[in-house]
Amino acid sequence: MIYSSFHNYDPYPSIRVAGDVCAAEGWEAVRAEIRKRMTGGRCVAVCELYPGVDPDGVIRELRELSSSAVIDTRELLLPKEKLFERVYGDQGNDRVFGLMTHRTLDACFDAEKLAAARERIAGIRDGLVLVCGTGASLAAEGDIRLYFNITRWEIQLRYRKGQGNWGLDNGDAPLLTKYKYGYFVLWRMADRLKKRLLPGVDLMIDANDPEKPKAVTGAAYLDALDQAARQPFRVRPYFDPGVWGGQWIRKQLEIPTEAANLAWGFDGVPEENGLGLTFGDITLEFPAIDLVLTHPHELLGERVHGRFGAEFPIRFDLLDTMEGGNLSLQVHPLTEYIQEQFGMHYTQDESYYILEADEEKDPAVYLGVKTGINPEEMTEDLETAQKGGPAFDAGKYVNRIPVKKHDHLLIPAGTVHCSGADTVVLEISATPYIFTFKLWDWGRVGLDGLPRPIHIRHGKNNIQWDRNTEWVKRELVNRTETIREEDGIRAERTGLHPREFLETVRYTLGRPVTCACNDSVHVLNLVEGKEMTIESPDGTFRPFTVHYAETVILPAAIGEYRLCPTEGSPEIRVIDASVRP
Repeated sequence: MIYSSFHNYDPYPSIRVAGDVCAAEGWEAVRAEIRKRMTGGRCVAVCELYPGVDPDGVIRELRELSSSAVIDTRELLLPKEKLFERVYGDQGNDRVFGLMTHRTLDACFDAEKLAAARERIAGIRDGLVLVCGTGASLAAEGDIRLYFNITRWEIQLRYRKGQGNWGLDNGDAPLLTKYKYGYFVLWRMADRLKKRLLPGVDLMIDANDPEKPKAVTGAAYLDALDQAARQPFRVRPYFDPGVWGGQWIRKQLEIPTEAANLAWGFDGVPEENGLGLTFGDITLEFPAIDLVLTHPHELLGERVHGRFGAEFPIRFDLLDTMEGGNLSLQVHPLTEYIQEQFGMHYTQDESYYILEADEEKDPAVYLGVKTGINPEEMTEDLETAQKGGPAFDAGKYVNRIPVKKHDHLLIPAGTVHCSGADTVVLEISATPYIFTFKLWDWGRVGLDGLPRPIHIRHGKNNIQWDRNTEWVKRELVNRTETIREEDGIRAERTGLHPREFLETVRYTLGRPVTCACNDSVHVLNLVEGKEMTIESPDGTFRPFTVHYAETVILPAAIGEYRLCPTEGSPEIRVIDASVRP
């Protein structure tokens, strides 16, 4: 196993928010904050819950405020059968893939019940009225507006423990099904409502720990996001085991886990990661997507926002197969296919940057089809293997490319690929990460004991058969071009392929170098060296320390930044990704 001599990875990064705002912690403190805002006579408190927050727990704790009435939004929903038909009915039977919904959250409610709830609230003349649940703001504007927020990773953990999708009795559904409904439907509807509500929230509540919520004023939360959009920051990483997972993440990054392995390290995915914010001595965690929704211009840059809207287009994550196995053989959809089939407007182009490789074990990446193979024969062998026939012979059809540390392999959509065992891959990709068509999974089942979904039909509609051995070696393997070289500084363009919208530059530094954002968000990872510092040439942000294997996001609004080796790291290497002009 390959290890560095230092172990300084920070799994709990947080932004220290400037100012003297203090956060409240615990239910009693949250109730005290509500009491401060209660007016005499009638007072309506609207408690909006992101889908995944437990309404029973919130209502139970807030009832101690001696309310005159409680409106539970679950009682205002359409009947479950009608709700499913209207909101989820176009998602198909596939466990993984669906269609990005265009609906809004009000589609889930019975219009007559909503109207009756509004009349009931208007008729109450005295005391506290609690309107609680997902969609509470559709029933009343409120005198006090609370938003109970939760990260998508915490939602997924609750799915695993048996929680169902909001509005459905499907707690026993397969995890992939619940994740699918969240990804394609619930989170889209909830984020549309959240974006509209955020400017008027009085209290923003971190509800990731149902026993110990943490709250800060809505104004302070928005100010914290504004600060985050103008400085380097890291999102809160999370880690997950897999059937092919390895041991490097757990041991090198010192991530505590009871799992047998860790396969993924998600350290640069704002759509799913949390964002730690420290107010005084209390740290809260909120969905990093809130920053994308509220500050897309500052975060992404004008030209990137103009192309992608309020979506973060760059994704960094770690794939660990040290002492593990091969990933599934897979292919990602072409742009036209993902648009037509799934309602996404761009696809998952990606690349593998080899962060570590155990060269004594002959590590490799499978990439592109071999020259001269017969596509029909390959497809037939894939289908036969999936039906229980002889195992698919990947080496017969797919190029096996030996790899070493710092190799960079480009994977435009439509290219058959997978990482092999005994590597740590920094996967640099576009964000639509769920759209992976597995072709062959080496005969394995998932950690849940169920066969892992295979999508040969989708796959064969997207495989580019002309990406053969010669094309792959010429176009996709270590396409490195030196763009700057002087004493102590070397900058190399390492990709990505012309079909991909990302540009990656690798810096090898023995002294500081100043770089420009060029109106694009940048995402960096320290791929060699103990640590470095990111500094502002004009002092607009505080120096920011980055450790080995950590991913950091640089908002476009910072303009310029300086990468500086620190004492103890005489030479560092940094991979820097941005959206190509």
